[in-house]
Amino acid sequence: MSRVRNWLVAFGRFWWDFLVGDTPEVTVGVLVVLAITFALRHVGAADDVLVPVAVAALLAASAWRATRRRPAPPAE
Repeated sequence: MSRVRNWLVAFGRFWWDFLVGDTPEVTVGVLVVLAITFALRHVGAADDVLVPVAVAALLAASAWRATRRRPAPPAE
């Protein structure tokens, strides 16, 4: 039983690291966008517009946040 448990723990850690990684806000954002898209699935064109705009916004926010976290280069 220990071997199966170890395998399941390793499998779970892999997926957590793969999906969440360094930016858990992107994972949460994607889940929110998917939930909203699912809720608006009967509206028609809402998902055609929402998903690309939301993905672009999440990507821009993630890149902006990453540049703000980076330390300044040393002065020469």
